[in-house]
Amino acid sequence: MIQDTTEIKKTEEHGTKEPVVVIQQLKKSFGANHVLKELTLTLSKGENLVVLGKSGTGKSVLIKCLVGLITADEGKLQVLGKDVLEQDEKGLNELRKKVGFLFQSGALYDSMTVRENLEFPVRRQLNSRSKEDITKLVLEALENVGLADAIDKMPSELSGGMRKRISLARTLILKPELMLYDEPTTGLDTITSKEISKLILNIQKKYQTSSIIITHDMECARIVADRVIILKDGKVIGEGTYDELKNSGDEEINSFFV
Repeated sequence: MIQDTTEIKKTEEHGTKEPVVVIQQLKKSFGANHVLKELTLTLSKGENLVVLGKSGTGKSVLIKCLVGLITADEGKLQVLGKDVLEQDEKGLNELRKKVGFLFQSGALYDSMTVRENLEFPVRRQLNSRSKEDITKLVLEALENVGLADAIDKMPSELSGGMRKRISLARTLILKPELMLYDEPTTGLDTITSKEISKLILNIQKKYQTSSIIITHDMECARIVADRVIILKDGKVIGEGTYDELKNSGDEEINSFFV
């Protein structure tokens, strides 16, 4: 398992400020419901960006727009140097190979063993790999999340925290350049939530991943964030480090930290 690195220094240690995600004036509506309103943000290489906001403020819509699962209406949306809004389905699929998406539910296949769950994306994306190479990738991914001994278990045999770790291992097996986490600690107890948060931080250090983390878990935000943005009514109303926002003196922003 990756060494615990809770005390990793934040963005200043990540070197280059090369942008990985650039969003400008992004808009998305569903009928009369204007979810994203001229949203603008940038994610730098190697950075963990936490997105906070009440339910319905567009957090999940935002990350789904990033990979074309939802099509934005207007604005600039550049991911890993590609203009998402100009990509056809083939282009989107190529982009998605470089992006890891950890769904809130984990989305494991219940009829497959842990090994088969992890082999699935490799066989789909890297079908030229030998059986031995695939096994090595599976074992490495499981060791990264501390669950190598669960390789032949079924998802039904795993705890909620273990399922989340396996889902993360499956996402990491293709070594994505960008990670998108949708509520990674939802439904987990306090101790397990902290373990998952530390794991996100460790993965950032080992693979130099750039990540956007959607969360309501303020302890998770405190642990993993290099930078935090707060959404309200589809726009960014606050941006800074966790401590900067917590001590901002702005009543609306401070309400998230009570």
